[in-house]
Amino acid sequence: MTYQEIDWSSWKPAERATLIFVIRDQQVLLIHKKRGLGAGKINGPGGRLDPGETSAECAVREVEEEVCVTPKNLRLCGELQFQFVDGHSIHGLIYRGDDIEGDLQETIEAIPFWCPLDEIPYGKMWMDDRIWFPLMLTDRYFIGRFLFDDDLMLGCEILPQDGPPAEAPF
Repeated sequence: MTYQEIDWSSWKPAERATLIFVIRDQQVLLIHKKRGLGAGKINGPGGRLDPGETSAECAVREVEEEVCVTPKNLRLCGELQFQFVDGHSIHGLIYRGDDIEGDLQETIEAIPFWCPLDEIPYGKMWMDDRIWFPLMLTDRYFIGRFLFDDDLMLGCEILPQDGPPAEAPF
């Protein structure tokens, strides 16, 4: 399978998920993921939608479960479409927040930490992050499409948008 062989116009994900990045005082809240997809990598809190849950509800729940805080002032800032050569696929929505309520705690899911914006550890993150993360930091809405073979990115495309959709895609 190559990136060019994917018909993105009819693409349907097997799963829907969210990622959230809280940015305050020139720092971003990141996690060292301890288990599940991406274990061992640095990322933002996030995860799969539960039945009947909106993407915004999922984003808040995942942050609460993974690092024991509640994100504040969420806004949708991007979409990620992942196709894996093994057939798995994920449609992820990226949210930004500008503060948290509560005290960060390590859980069985993640070790949270604040990272200065000029020290983002791209070498410890998914390969696609270095492509879209800078756009997320500038609040420019985008759609990113990626083909992966396990951890290896085989192809990608970033589609900048004029702004976020009137409502979240899911």
